[in-house]
Amino acid sequence: MPVQTGSPMLDDVQQWFGAFAKTTVLIELGALAVCVALAWLMVSALRRALHRDEPRSILFGRKVVDGVLFPLTLLGLGYVARSVLALWVPLAAFKVVIPVLISLVVIRVGVKVLQAAYPQSGWVRPIERTISWLAWLVMVLWVTGLLPLVLEQLDEITWKVGTTTLSVRTMIEGFVTACAVLIVALWISSSIESRLLRSVTGSELSVRKAFSNAARALLMFLGLILALSAVGIDLTALSVLGGAVGVGIGFGLQKLAANYVSGFVILAERSVRIGDNVRVDGFEGRITDITGRYTVIRSGVGRESIVPNEMLITQRVENLSLADPRVWLSTVVSVGYDSDVDLVIRLLGEAALVNPRVLREPGPAVSLSAFGADGLEFTVGFWITDPENGVLSLRSDINRAILAALRAHRIDIPYPQRVVHLRPQDLPASGEAGRASPSPVPVT
Repeated sequence: MPVQTGSPMLDDVQQWFGAFAKTTVLIELGALAVCVALAWLMVSALRRALHRDEPRSILFGRKVVDGVLFPLTLLGLGYVARSVLALWVPLAAFKVVIPVLISLVVIRVGVKVLQAAYPQSGWVRPIERTISWLAWLVMVLWVTGLLPLVLEQLDEITWKVGTTTLSVRTMIEGFVTACAVLIVALWISSSIESRLLRSVTGSELSVRKAFSNAARALLMFLGLILALSAVGIDLTALSVLGGAVGVGIGFGLQKLAANYVSGFVILAERSVRIGDNVRVDGFEGRITDITGRYTVIRSGVGRESIVPNEMLITQRVENLSLADPRVWLSTVVSVGYDSDVDLVIRLLGEAALVNPRVLREPGPAVSLSAFGADGLEFTVGFWITDPENGVLSLRSDINRAILAALRAHRIDIPYPQRVVHLRPQDLPASGEAGRASPSPVPVT
């Protein structure tokens, strides 16, 4: 019996490497270069025509080659070029190019969708790397011809669950299908969110945010159902699981469910909106985001507070911007009792207008608010519409202008004064002690 010294897979690999030594590979590389140039021109023209320069755009990205559209267009042109070249020359380079382009499309779709859906999440980076490594591994197995053999071996590892026989291959294919369906659902929800939240502010932004959150939750739920169906799981069995989940929510997850329900109620009622200045539990700041579970409040000094949505429903919340975006601020200054009150009022009113953030209508108000122990106390009040930009620098500018105006007109800002009474027995024992007067001695 003759001994078989080779295998069909090795023969194919040897033929494939031998084809690379032919001059026809130069034709394939030239066709690939033409495909790259055409893809770049087509995407660039479409990008300019649609004016799509958003950094978070999934299709276009920050640059021409950064989005999903460029590798997808290049893959389509690559298939066309391969079909045309197969009629004239034996293919070698395109047997590698097509799997590489498919892997690149898979990686780019997964990475860009996750970046758009979860821009601030730290767990996205490990998942992106996992997608990249798995895509390139499958590409290498595909090019070398090992992929069918690996799938056959995985299909032989089986176990029985009830009346269903599962294999490792079936589980892997189901997992890949589920991931693909969820990626598509995230892509659609991210596109809806970007269109809804584009160039809107205030109450309209909150309403659109509510619709965006609802659309994402609905699409993720439908995607999960489709993914489970693709795996082969009987959805009728989920009724028992749904009952168990309901009991779990009723007991262990009631706080979490309450926060999610409160989030939708807040966005629907618009009692607080993105951009409002609020005070919750002693923390004051501007609402920068409202998610399904919590609300982010950023103070004027840069600190951020994550407030559960249930707290905004069940506790007292001061909304400083609900009825009117204007905010009243004030500062207090003391002058000597012998000062000209009318002149001081005029100077303080003019000093409050040095900062352009202070509203001219209604303008600043100056009042003689108290007769202090050290001098006359005046309160300078003024309105602003942007407290999220900070109030410390604003007060500093106004106080400096007040100080300069009072010094220019030689109006005294009194130092604190105290009176010390000396008793006769506390006087020094000397010849002049008897002539000392027990009158009060002012100390400044």
